[in-house]
Amino acid sequence: MARQPLSEPPRARDVGLGHQPSHSPSALDIHDVHVDLKEFHLRGIDLQVAPGEYFVVLGPTGAGKTVLLETIAGLFQPHRGHILLGGRDITNTPPERRGTGFVYQDCALFPHLDVAANIAFGLKLRTDLSSGTVERRVAEMSQLLSIHHLLHRSPGTLSGGERQRVALARALVMEPSILLLDEPLSALDPETREGLQRELARIHGELNTTTLHVTHDFEEAVALADRIGVVHQGRIVQLGTPEEIFRQPASPFVARFVTVRNVFAGRLVQEREAGHTTFATDGLELTVVTDLLGPAHASIRPEDIFVSTEPIRSAPRNSYQGSVLRIADRGTLVYVTVDVPPAFVCGVTRYTLEEMALRPGSKVHIAFKPSSVHVF
Repeated sequence: MARQPLSEPPRARDVGLGHQPSHSPSALDIHDVHVDLKEFHLRGIDLQVAPGEYFVVLGPTGAGKTVLLETIAGLFQPHRGHILLGGRDITNTPPERRGTGFVYQDCALFPHLDVAANIAFGLKLRTDLSSGTVERRVAEMSQLLSIHHLLHRSPGTLSGGERQRVALARALVMEPSILLLDEPLSALDPETREGLQRELARIHGELNTTTLHVTHDFEEAVALADRIGVVHQGRIVQLGTPEEIFRQPASPFVARFVTVRNVFAGRLVQEREAGHTTFATDGLELTVVTDLLGPAHASIRPEDIFVSTEPIRSAPRNSYQGSVLRIADRGTLVYVTVDVPPAFVCGVTRYTLEEMALRPGSKVHIAFKPSSVHVF
């Protein structure tokens, strides 16, 4: 699965927007879990992950993503709440008896063992498997992850991507009830990261292992997740499909974290016509699609704003004139900040930028549809 650029809306998945997949029982069921680490707290975590689901926990550094994974794995004990895995209460179960597979960002391979021995390590601790069975399962898993040619190598001679594949093989060969991935791609260079991202999608498609993957990278989450849970300051602040998180953020924090960039506080003051309402902010009025009234926030994605050097005749609503404040090239898109006021960040291609010869101070017109404004 290729990474989807932020200039395009993510595809809808097999589950409906904002709905829990209809699987029963849940593979993972977390009820009101609180963890007190003195300097940090998880607060009231409620989360259900369906069998075979690829669930991504998304949030900034220090939000509690790794603490959540380590609590599920049994490295931290909740001060309140319960954790069920496949319907079995594992809240007080020792880590080695939980049936979880854990892959850390730094891989945590045993440097004194070769690749084959690293993959086989957990299997050899089991008394019910013959040496032949262990060798067969290591061979099968190394083939699946395309590392069969590395079995004789030591971890110190491997690239970052190869080490992550070995760590994945070591976790998956145990056939865990859930695979826990802690920022597995963040330490890799961009090309290796995209390649391993595709591998994760392929392997999940083949094995259908329930997966909980934490990351701070929204593009990574969009490319891999069936559903996303956004975490902030130890709480889950929004759950939904990638499309819902991308298009319908539930708070200013979520909107800014997923690079909406245009988030305004204001007030829904009157119904303009059936289904359309006026949103007033900083002396400007926007036409939006909502039946709500009162204090609210509004967000508009940069790529949903049309920019022109000429008046936009086809956009009677939400059409404004302003001056270019700054231009920022971000590769996939060029972000042009236009002061109306307030300032709107607009996304254009490099071709469009050059064709219009935009520079700071250029006079431009911007426009966007009422349906492109998300009100919350």
